[in-house]
Amino acid sequence: MKADLHFVFTSSGAGCLLQALRKAGRSDPVITTYDDLSFGPINSSDPHVRAKWVADELGAPNWIEICTDSERVSDDARAPDKRKIVWLTRRSAKEYAGFLDWLSRLGDAPCEVVDLSEVTVPSQSEQERARPARLLISIGMLHHDIICREKFWELAKPLQETARKHYQNLWRQLLAENAPLRVIKGGVLVSAPISFFDSRLTSQVTNRWQNVWKVVGQTLVSGPDDLIEYGDTFVMGRLRALVKSGQLEVQGELRDEVRDSRVRLSGTQ
Repeated sequence: MKADLHFVFTSSGAGCLLQALRKAGRSDPVITTYDDLSFGPINSSDPHVRAKWVADELGAPNWIEICTDSERVSDDARAPDKRKIVWLTRRSAKEYAGFLDWLSRLGDAPCEVVDLSEVTVPSQSEQERARPARLLISIGMLHHDIICREKFWELAKPLQETARKHYQNLWRQLLAENAPLRVIKGGVLVSAPISFFDSRLTSQVTNRWQNVWKVVGQTLVSGPDDLIEYGDTFVMGRLRALVKSGQLEVQGELRDEVRDSRVRLSGTQ
């Protein structure tokens, strides 16, 4: 029996799904990408263009390796005679953008979709058992035991032609706009300026020195409870830009491996 191909747009989600499939006795491969297409240029076929933008704007070097990995996912998507199942929640900008790009490369080939955008799951920790079920905002936040127990792969449905055209037209529009950022608005992915979330980031900074990674962490959880709008690479990149523009001051180096740097609002005495 031929194994199904599962596509996931977050590495943590791929790990969760892979564990769930193995626990269920299934050998299906799970294919993922590490790139985050919610930010950066998306209309060039040259991965070096995107890698340079990420390095210049977000201060993240070696992104070319991640871009190249994404090309491999596109090749796998075109594999003939394989049942293709794509997993996502449209509550994650990264997963939403990854899905749209994947589908545009797939063309008219058939696929099935496990859309978890409206799925609710129980709290997973003992401390939160009394809380009501919550919307799933990323497959990467779903324990593999729950995936296996609920057999979420049985939610896979063939993508209808109307939905395919809608998603492909949406991605075509985003490609034409080629904005630095793509955000979720009214359940749809739309283009936005790079500074779109700056006020949310600066609202976590005070006149007192704070650990940079504390500010990054607070920013990551400061948005709506039912969405994942950005990751730490983007937040750290914008923090660097705000320091460079003079809106924030920093003590120490703003490098990922440096954990004791501090930040505060500029002009503080």
